Amino acid sequence: MIKQLALSLGFDACGIARADALTEDATFLKHWLVEGRHGEMSYLERNFEKRTDPRLLVSGCKSVVVVLMNYFPAQKQNPTAPQIAKYAFPATDYHLVLKAKLNSLDQKICEIYGSESVHHDEQHVFVDSAPVLERRWAERAGLGWIGKHTQLIHPGLGSYTFIGILMLNIDTEYDAPLLSRCGTCTRCIDSCPTSALSNGSMDARRCISYLTIESKNDVPQEFQPLLSGYALGCDICADVCPWNAKWAKPNNHDELSPTINCNIDQENGDNSMLEWDAEKWKHLTQEEFNLSFRNSAIRRAGFAKLKKNIELMTRSKLL
Repeated sequence: MIKQLALSLGFDACGIARADALTEDATFLKHWLVEGRHGEMSYLERNFEKRTDPRLLVSGCKSVVVVLMNYFPAQKQNPTAPQIAKYAFPATDYHLVLKAKLNSLDQKICEIYGSESVHHDEQHVFVDSAPVLERRWAERAGLGWIGKHTQLIHPGLGSYTFIGILMLNIDTEYDAPLLSRCGTCTRCIDSCPTSALSNGSMDARRCISYLTIESKNDVPQEFQPLLSGYALGCDICADVCPWNAKWAKPNNHDELSPTINCNIDQENGDNSMLEWDAEKWKHLTQEEFNLSFRNSAIRRAGFAKLKKNIELMTRSKLL
């Protein structure tokens, strides 16, 4: 019933896992943090126990409901432009889209199973907003496996999916995890320009997504020639994945329509951001940025970071 409700609200997949401690992940994460592979993302060091045990994050939690939403776009970006990771194409930030749907699912579950189904006094709906290992819970909920590029691969959707979490205080039927189907394939590892990936693990300090979004510092000199055209984020390891070649199909969600250009004078306005060329991006002003990306995930990265990355690429003759 819960999975049917999720699909009726527009999610593309739903699975449920029993809330338990992620002991193996706790051991891996502890070593990963000690090695400093998280770079400047100090928030990953906080709430360690809660991050690896949802029962400590939400009092009385018994079940973890995981939903997926396909975001693979129907249209590619202008190849001459500084590239933006596909997750940021939509005009509306995916956090807002998924949370609205999760709140609706929360309400429907309470109507059917009773208000005690959730802990109303504690946050129990999550979209990249709390210490939750979303991909591991998706795997445990039978929605796919974590590939060697560290992303969830769903059989039927691929890895271009947003993940949402709803924690319940009731028991329900649980799904069985899937086994990895990556086999001996290493295309994602081999294709990473900065060698950020090693079988099932990532050194964020070398990841183009981290360098162009999360890091507050300038992109180190050694990585500047390796950005491969990306100004915000990176999709290289996912683009080369054979499973995405087989399963990734354009999403059918109107809420994920791409950003539309909002020129101040409206001259040549109303065209999709995906059509912008390099010159448009180079000369983008703060005001145009604020107007065009006022509800976009790109706004989270910030105008200054975006422009700095574009200027770096221009100096390096990558544009």
